Amino acid sequence: MSADPEVQDGETPLRADARRNRDQIIAAARAIFAAQGPDVPMEEVAREAGVGVGTLYRRFPDREALIRAVARDNFSRMLTQARDAVAEESTAWDALVRLLRQSRELELSAQLAMHSPLAWAVIRDDLTTQQFRDAMFDTLDEVVHAAQAEGSLRRDVDTGDVTILISLLLRRMRNSSGKDTQLASERALGIMLDGLRAPSGSSLPGRPFTRADLDSRRVD
Repeated sequence: MSADPEVQDGETPLRADARRNRDQIIAAARAIFAAQGPDVPMEEVAREAGVGVGTLYRRFPDREALIRAVARDNFSRMLTQARDAVAEESTAWDALVRLLRQSRELELSAQLAMHSPLAWAVIRDDLTTQQFRDAMFDTLDEVVHAAQAEGSLRRDVDTGDVTILISLLLRRMRNSSGKDTQLASERALGIMLDGLRAPSGSSLPGRPFTRADLDSRRVD
């Protein structure tokens, strides 16, 4: 996967000052989208980024363009984290645990997709975002099957099951608040990981959800 999330379709690489402004805007949008959702006023994003509204609109002519850039940046980060985990961890199980614990980018992606019809439409229709998404899930699929081969992950689950579990966790924590939210999230993740560990203590109903099931459940 070689697409650059910082270069929009048909654009040439930016000058240093233009790239700096663009990076500031995307960073501000990431933070605001994570806290408030992607429907915040564009002026608020510009103010958080420390740039003028005109500068923001020169780089991103509408909300859809900004959401698209944030999604590309986010999925690119997720893919990098996934590949780093595979390269740096000594076992597939450790790589899987690291991937699931690095949930900041995953949480933002889930929030964009689940809580904003506009954001979901932008993500769904953007080829570059989908390429990053597919590459990330391909990596997760490899980690899941490698963990099963080494005997650390129960064999009656698959990549779709792991993805659904973390999505349910993120959805639940998105609706929670208070000082114990982080601790509750960490405990829930610990329980989830314990349930994924081999050997399994009980059988599961039905069949495992696979990588192919993730694709078939896309909204067209």
